[in-house]
Amino acid sequence: MAKEMFLAGCSAAAYGAALARVEVISSYPIRPYTGIMMELSKLVANGDLDAEFVHGEGEHAQVSIAYGAAAAGARAYTGSSGVGVAYAMECYSPAAGGRLPCQMAIADRALDPPGDFGSEHTDVMGCRDQGWIMGWAETPQEVLDNTIIYYRIGEDPRVLLPQFCCQDGYFVSHIPGKVVMPEQSQVDEFLPPYKHPHTLDPNKPISHGPQIYPDQGPAIDLQRAQAFLDVPAVIEEIIGDFNRIFGRDYSPFLDEYRTDDADFVFFIQGGHARTARYAVDHLREKGVKAGMVKLRFMRPFPTEAIAESLSKFKAVGCIETSTSYGGAMKGGNLIHEVRAALYDVDNPPAVTSFMAGLGGEVVSLEEFYNMGKVLAEAARTGKVEQYVYWVNFDHGV
Repeated sequence: MAKEMFLAGCSAAAYGAALARVEVISSYPIRPYTGIMMELSKLVANGDLDAEFVHGEGEHAQVSIAYGAAAAGARAYTGSSGVGVAYAMECYSPAAGGRLPCQMAIADRALDPPGDFGSEHTDVMGCRDQGWIMGWAETPQEVLDNTIIYYRIGEDPRVLLPQFCCQDGYFVSHIPGKVVMPEQSQVDEFLPPYKHPHTLDPNKPISHGPQIYPDQGPAIDLQRAQAFLDVPAVIEEIIGDFNRIFGRDYSPFLDEYRTDDADFVFFIQGGHARTARYAVDHLREKGVKAGMVKLRFMRPFPTEAIAESLSKFKAVGCIETSTSYGGAMKGGNLIHEVRAALYDVDNPPAVTSFMAGLGGEVVSLEEFYNMGKVLAEAARTGKVEQYVYWVNFDHGV
């Protein structure tokens, strides 16, 4: 029988990787993700996980180890946080371009400055266009489940892409929550052994990571782009299988909370969605028709699902936990994607954004209430006064 445990997100990620029967693990310490590797190293040392554990000399090396192992036919696992994610940037496009579905656990932290231990998403959001599957977990349970789900998606022969499996530093990585641990037999039924169609084999030589002529590059880029066009249908299929086997109730792309008659919604990804749920409940108690829509995949960005969902509301507030300096809306990243997704919608909602949680700060209930006041006014008037609000710096927010 499945058993319940009380785990923080780092431990949940480690158990998820172990249940996925990872074969090669590469590590390099940087908080807050380090706890994942501490747990996995113990499992390997105690004989509870049959895997090769390699300690790299840096983040660039550890990602290179992971995608090299994936090329050799092993299910590979690595991870990082903050500046460590940035340091390995050179490796991300080769892994995706080589169609090598290794997985990288990300426990977010802010880049320097201030480099704080916390939930800012700018580190890996800066890598969002490298060709990796990407999304955030709200709870330790979702961390464990996503770890298993992402391997199944990335290793699907219609996809063959690496994955950033993200969780908020501290707020998810270090705060324990209830986790229903599945049976190994369930995971084995859901996640078959890794089998890449073109592994490194001296008896069947093929080129890996070749230096090619410029006119050969567009064809490779087109293949990667086509894979991302195919991924949404694969995700829907795989999430359906996961729900059936594990008794979960995940939506493929968006998690809607109290949206049936909502005038406005908070649009959010990651751990602060937990606080947003409480804020919505409290606003509802006061007669305010608030709701929440949580994004489960940043890449592929579910354009059609977002257009269908958000077009039902009068106003949308994107809770930004990453920066996009000089961008079209002068704030974060989500509003760019949301406004693009809504471009062809008749009578689109008023859309604004809130810069909150940067540097790893808490996004408090009071801050959600203040954001709710702005959104309620936008829902009433059908327009926003500004496209970005810096929480605790702009008047009234």
